[in-house]
Amino acid sequence: MMYPAGPGSGDSPEGFPEQPRLQPQIGNHTAQTLDAFFTCRKNALLAKSSSTQVEGDFAMAPRGPDQEECEGLLQQWREEGSSQVLSTSSEGPLVDKGLAQSSLALLMDNPGEQDAASEDKWSSRQLSDLRAAENLEEPFPEVLGEEPLPEVEGPMWAAVPMQTGPQYADCAVLPMGALAAEQWEEDPAVVAWSIAPEPLPQEEAPIWPFDGLGQLQPPPMEIPYHEILWREWEDFSAQPDAQGLEAGDGPQFQFTVMSYNILAQDLMQQSSELYMHCHPDILNWNYRFANLMQEFQHWDPDILCLQEVQEDHYWEQLEPSLRMMGFTCFYKRRTGCKTDGCAVCYKPTRFRLLCASPVEYFRPGLELLNRDNVGLVLLLQPLVPEGLGQVSVAPLCVANTHVLYNPRRGDVKLAQMAILLAEVDKVARLSDGSHCPIILCGDLNSVPDSPLYNFIRDGELQYHGMPAWKVSGQEDFSHQLYQRKLQAPLWPSSLGVTDHCQYFSSCHPKRAERLKYSRDFLLQFRFCDIACQRPVGLVLMEGVTDTKPERPADWAPSVLEEDTLEPEPVFPRTVGTIQHCLHLTSVYTHFLPQHGRPEVTTMPLGLGTTVDYIFFSAESCENGNRTDRRLDQDGTLKLLGRLSLLSEEILWAANGLPNPFCSSDHLCLLASFGMEVTAP
Repeated sequence: MMYPAGPGSGDSPEGFPEQPRLQPQIGNHTAQTLDAFFTCRKNALLAKSSSTQVEGDFAMAPRGPDQEECEGLLQQWREEGSSQVLSTSSEGPLVDKGLAQSSLALLMDNPGEQDAASEDKWSSRQLSDLRAAENLEEPFPEVLGEEPLPEVEGPMWAAVPMQTGPQYADCAVLPMGALAAEQWEEDPAVVAWSIAPEPLPQEEAPIWPFDGLGQLQPPPMEIPYHEILWREWEDFSAQPDAQGLEAGDGPQFQFTVMSYNILAQDLMQQSSELYMHCHPDILNWNYRFANLMQEFQHWDPDILCLQEVQEDHYWEQLEPSLRMMGFTCFYKRRTGCKTDGCAVCYKPTRFRLLCASPVEYFRPGLELLNRDNVGLVLLLQPLVPEGLGQVSVAPLCVANTHVLYNPRRGDVKLAQMAILLAEVDKVARLSDGSHCPIILCGDLNSVPDSPLYNFIRDGELQYHGMPAWKVSGQEDFSHQLYQRKLQAPLWPSSLGVTDHCQYFSSCHPKRAERLKYSRDFLLQFRFCDIACQRPVGLVLMEGVTDTKPERPADWAPSVLEEDTLEPEPVFPRTVGTIQHCLHLTSVYTHFLPQHGRPEVTTMPLGLGTTVDYIFFSAESCENGNRTDRRLDQDGTLKLLGRLSLLSEEILWAANGLPNPFCSSDHLCLLASFGMEVTAP
């Protein structure tokens, strides 16, 4: 396509509009000089411009000089003293030299002025003509009688074919040379996200290890996933040896735990308004599944706790793929008509399953527990390498849950958490009354330092009279006139859970025997007074109901022994206080000291917050009746490292969550632990 001709001008063979009105003023030689100068200078400015237009198969195409722009430049040149230069007509070459220097200085002072209104495109013929025009036998400096200017090294632009796949729609790659002209002051994670590094030589793509599952390639990444969003590993101990054991004060069994809300596809589609900022292609499940599997492979945890796992996706894709990666998986779907649930996966090469307990929070007929959330509790036995001889490691209790979201129903959240802690107490309790090491993961839908968070960490909460919305701290409803407040007791005794978050059977075992009604026992009632009376309304039938039973003369009414067994005791209820004795603490501190910002695990509606946690038993438990006696040894479970979280600002720079690299609306949590290995 040729450039449109200007008023009173025709099309030149090179595709540039001619300038007939300039020639009478400055002469043919000067006009030719200006044409060549404008062409070369325009190409140089476009090459240095950062706002290139990608048209067709090329990332940039040079543009010819516009007539109005040339006239504007010459008019400014004339105002600067053109009369002094044109008065010496005998110095033709000097006139051209002064004109070139003045115009060059003018263009150098205004490098950003480009004709953005033009929408013309270059044809292949114009590109070839332009290259031919730039390779003239008499270059521009020789025409002016000057020495050739030294070449200046700068960013070299090349014809880069643009990717047309849907996964590349929102990705742009900048030339490395352009980065030298601009200094970035943002966080290093933002720079790593925004700037593509120097392209590396192409390597063969890794073979997709999951047979029968289609692979959808994620966006091109020259740097690993964990470096794009700049999540650093915070190491709190020395590096382990090849067997996963560390020699220090004593050998340790080391393992890693990941907790991840992977965003169920059904829930995402039901709340599509929360993901309007995302490109539709990155919300596709096949794309998200490939990203999630790549993330699991990269971090390679020993225990994987997942929330919002859609049931059909679990059985058809996730479970087969995780099984091929060496995991054994347990899944619990939410009750009712819900399609998602929780999953706990572990590597059988590191752990042996002792028991698995699914937890349902729904209780029919109980308004406080009429929601369909669930949990899952596993008891695992660590497997110590055989080369260590006769050593043992305590069992490990792993719990995973997804608590109700509703910010207004903190009473429901507390009741659900009490049931989960009661199940953990039952599974983790040892024969001597102590507890084995505990790890509790999940999406608790509560922010740090909220009453629910403090209850898990501190082991006690006084809830009586507390507004229900305040329990989770997600939103502030203090301005509302009516506020649901928590009343004591929070749940009825029929739930079977004490205010210490223990099952009633754990504190007071039920009677193992029941009354046995033998034949002799029943014959004692054969001729009792009530048995010898004719029932009212009994139909008279000859030979059947027409006779009255005769009591034997030697029959004497026996005195039945009263039930001497004690009735089941009713457990005492505290007034407005709930407790637990698991001594849990959080892996994360919920604050980034290097950025001065709080940590973020999710960004609902663009607001960063923390609702995902990994709690672990870092202190020894105490007997509820004898506080002076410690039942667990200190240091049975130690935090060795964790994967750092991000701030809200960094996630905003990455277009929030989900994004092309993180395929969930939550960040994954990853921590490394060590357990003491003791001799039997």
